[in-house]
Amino acid sequence: MSDAVKITGLTKFSKGIKEIDDSLPKTLRLALNGVADVVIVAARAKMPSRTGKAKSSIKATSGQDRVKVRAGGRKAPHYPWLDYGGEGRIKGRPTPRPFIKGGRYLYPVYFAKRDSGEFLELMTTALLDVVRAAGIEVD
Repeated sequence: MSDAVKITGLTKFSKGIKEIDDSLPKTLRLALNGVADVVIVAARAKMPSRTGKAKSSIKATSGQDRVKVRAGGRKAPHYPWLDYGGEGRIKGRPTPRPFIKGGRYLYPVYFAKRDSGEFLELMTTALLDVVRAAGIEVD
């Protein structure tokens, strides 16, 4: 699914703040992670849990101009079955779960946050905080 939130000029912004201070791109990356944490916390709250491995597998990965939320992996290979459903790795094991194309946890939370405008508010605040950290006054 490629319904990403795109911010025009973020790469240019990142390069520009690096010219002001070398540590500011890290501040930007941490700010982007903070925005992603809103999705992560809400998705984890909706998920059922036996061992907590699937919940803890939801993480943000980021660069200086992007952030992604990932789930599953080697520690929680059952995550796709839990979120989307299906037959499982071996037919009949684990118990078949009704398939839901959009998922049950991660994407529904992401779309709800994106469509409510919460991302816009959080991103605006995060970018303004980075600009203020650069020593630039903002109204």
